[in-house]
Amino acid sequence: METEYDRPDRFFLEKYNLSSASLESALGRVLGKKIDYADLYFEYQTSESLSLEEGIVKKVSKNISQGVGVRAIAEEKTGYAYSDDISTEQLLVAAKTARYIAKEGKSTENIPIQKAASPRQDLYSVGTPPIDVPIEEKIDLLHRVDRLARGTDPRIKKVMASFSSEYKIMLVVTSNGLVVGDVLPLMRLNVTCIAEQGKNRQVGSFGGGGRREFGFFLGQEEGSDGSDEKPLEHYAREAARQALLNLDAVDAPAGPMEVVLGPGWPGILLHEAIGHGLEADFNRKKTSAFSDRLGERVASELCTVIDDGTIPQRRGSLNCDDEGTPTSRTVLIEKGILKGYLQDRLNASLMKMPLTGNGRRESYAHSPMPRMTNTFMLAGDSPPEEIIRSVKRGLYAVSFGGGQVDITSGKFVFSASEAYMIEDGKIGSPVKGATLIGNGPDVLTRVSMVGSDMALDSGIGTCGKDGQSVPVGVGLPTIKISEMTVGGTSG
Repeated sequence: METEYDRPDRFFLEKYNLSSASLESALGRVLGKKIDYADLYFEYQTSESLSLEEGIVKKVSKNISQGVGVRAIAEEKTGYAYSDDISTEQLLVAAKTARYIAKEGKSTENIPIQKAASPRQDLYSVGTPPIDVPIEEKIDLLHRVDRLARGTDPRIKKVMASFSSEYKIMLVVTSNGLVVGDVLPLMRLNVTCIAEQGKNRQVGSFGGGGRREFGFFLGQEEGSDGSDEKPLEHYAREAARQALLNLDAVDAPAGPMEVVLGPGWPGILLHEAIGHGLEADFNRKKTSAFSDRLGERVASELCTVIDDGTIPQRRGSLNCDDEGTPTSRTVLIEKGILKGYLQDRLNASLMKMPLTGNGRRESYAHSPMPRMTNTFMLAGDSPPEEIIRSVKRGLYAVSFGGGQVDITSGKFVFSASEAYMIEDGKIGSPVKGATLIGNGPDVLTRVSMVGSDMALDSGIGTCGKDGQSVPVGVGLPTIKISEMTVGGTSG
C-alpha cells in the first residue's frame, strides 16, 4: 500500500501546505536576466543514535530536521539560501536572497545544461525502515554484540557498541522542469574493543551497514560481508581480533619498500589519494593533480577505477543525486588512461561534459558539489596468495585509520590500523605504527599486480569535503605497489 513517504512531492506539498503555484512562484523569483539556472531542495530527516559502554546504555537520541534550500546559478557564481521553516513565505525570502547573491553574473546568456531524467532505479527498497524498529530490539542488538566481543578472550577488557540510523525524504524542483524525489534509509552498527595485557593496551574496531533492513545484522537478509557468521557476530569478533592482534604487534620498520594493500576497506586510500582529485570542481579550477589530463596515462595499465552509485543497498548508493540526476557507473580510469571526472550540474555545464549523478550535499543547508558515491578499483587476474609470494620484503596493510591528502599535489599520509611484515613471500609478524607516505598519481603508476578478490567495504565510510560530510563506499582488490615510503618507529 502506498504511503505518503512513497511520494516525496505529495509529502512536502501536503505536510507544509505548499502548492505547485507556490513552487513556481519561488523559482520565478530566483530566475532573471542574469540567472542561468535555479532549483529548490526540500528535506525532512529523522535520525537516531544509541550507544552502549561497559554493558550500560550510555546514550539514546532522536532528532528531526527539516528545511529547504534555494540555489541560483549565474555563470560560475552560485547564490544559496536556506530556511528550516518550510513555508511559502520563507521560501520566497530564500529565493530572493539566493538571486541577490548570484545576480552579478557576467553573462546574460543561458549556459546549456543537460536535462536529467527521473530516477529509473530502486536501489534500496526497505519494508520497515530501521528507524521504525522498536528501540528495545536495537538495545538488545548492542547487548548481544557486547557479550560476543567479551566472550572472545579474557583480555578484552572494554567494549563499546553503537547503532545509528536515519530516514530522509528529499525533493528537488528545478527551473528546467524537473521534479524528482527520493526516500533514503541508512543504518550503521559499530563495535570498538580495548584489549589489555599487562601495561599493553590496544584498540580494535569494526562495523558496517548500508541502506537496508535492520534484520541484516541478525542474518535475516542476504549479504553478510562475505562471512558465514551473522553480521553482528562478524563485527564483534573482528573488533576483538584486531585489538588482540595489536597486543603482539612489533614496531613497524621505516623506509621505501614493496607494499601490498588488502581488499575492501583499504580502498579508502584510493578514495582519498585519487578519488578527490577526480572531482570536477578541482579539475575545472585546475587545482587537481589530474587537471587537463583526460586521455593521458595516469596509472598502471592494470588499474581501472570506477565510481558507481547504482549498487543496491550500499552506503554510498543513491537513486538520484541531490540535484535530481540519476546516479550512474562512471569509469574514471580505464587500464591506466584517465577517462572522466565526477560531475555535478554546475561543473558539467561549465566544462561542457555529461552529468554523472555526483552532485551531493550534506543537508538542505548546503549547496551541492561533486562528490564520490562508491569508488573502487576493478579486480585483476592475480590470485592474492601469488601477490604475497612475490614480495621479498614488504608491508601488508589490511586496514587503515586516519589520513591526510593534499588535492593539488596529490601527496598523502595514511596510518595503518592493521598491518604485517612480509618476509620471503610469507606474511609475518603484525606491526604497529606504520604509515604510508606517497603521491596519489605516482602510486597508481607503481601498481604492479592486481588481485582477483575485489571487495567493497562493510558500509562504514563517511567522506568530508569543504565542511560537508556524506556517506560513501570504497573498494579494492589486493594490489601490489612496487615501491612506497613506509613511516615507522624502527629502522
